[in-house]
Amino acid sequence: MRLPTFSLIALALLATPSLPAQQPASGKAKAKAPAVPLPPQAPDVAAPKMGGDGKPNAGFLKLHEDFVKVARQGKARLVFLGDSITNGWNRQAPIWQAAFGAWQPANFGIGGDRTQHVLWRIENGELEGIRPEAFVLMIGTNNSRDDDAAGIARGITRIVETLRSKQPQAKILLLAVFPRGERAANNAQRDKLIEVNRIISKLHNGESIHFLDIGDKFLQPDGSLTKEIMPDYLHLSAKGYQIWADAITPTLKGWLK
Repeated sequence: MRLPTFSLIALALLATPSLPAQQPASGKAKAKAPAVPLPPQAPDVAAPKMGGDGKPNAGFLKLHEDFVKVARQGKARLVFLGDSITNGWNRQAPIWQAAFGAWQPANFGIGGDRTQHVLWRIENGELEGIRPEAFVLMIGTNNSRDDDAAGIARGITRIVETLRSKQPQAKILLLAVFPRGERAANNAQRDKLIEVNRIISKLHNGESIHFLDIGDKFLQPDGSLTKEIMPDYLHLSAKGYQIWADAITPTLKGWLK
């Protein structure tokens, strides 16, 4: 089987680059320039990821350009869209290849992305020239600190609507946002994502859009996460990615012959 196209793409950004330093005055220590105040970004309005200099993040734009080139090749039958959790498949080539390699998959995950960033990407070239049979979408965890559940759900809904409009032939496997944080109790972000998942589950129509919540497969009976599955209680280990692959492969096999 052919190696997936994504394998030569660099790992995505995991954080905003450090701010540029000012030129030091003679005999004085180097000082950092003040951060440029960034305008708020609504979770359901397409926007590029911004850097600390107030300009679109260069790493984000570079990866986006790489994905546009992959899309223009028109080879991928299966496309994954998301943030660093999706991008992490780049470090799990054996699992990825065994589970999805037959479908010439493309990984369009960028670390740190929020719903508005994925929406901007698919409105600006990542769906041009490509005609996949299926998308796997999992996004929203990076919005959970600043945005409310309704807003995050609106952002995910806009992404799904855009995929349906631009790629009507493709089925969408819409994954519930994965649980985060070690414990279920006193975990505001996890509670918020549960509400997001409740709202976006209504997008399921059994035909073009299939909602699937596999979050419980990562959890212990008491609802906790372990470092064996999520070393930082957010990003997956190899064992976690195997759980993910096993959970979605039956559905994809029914769609992709």
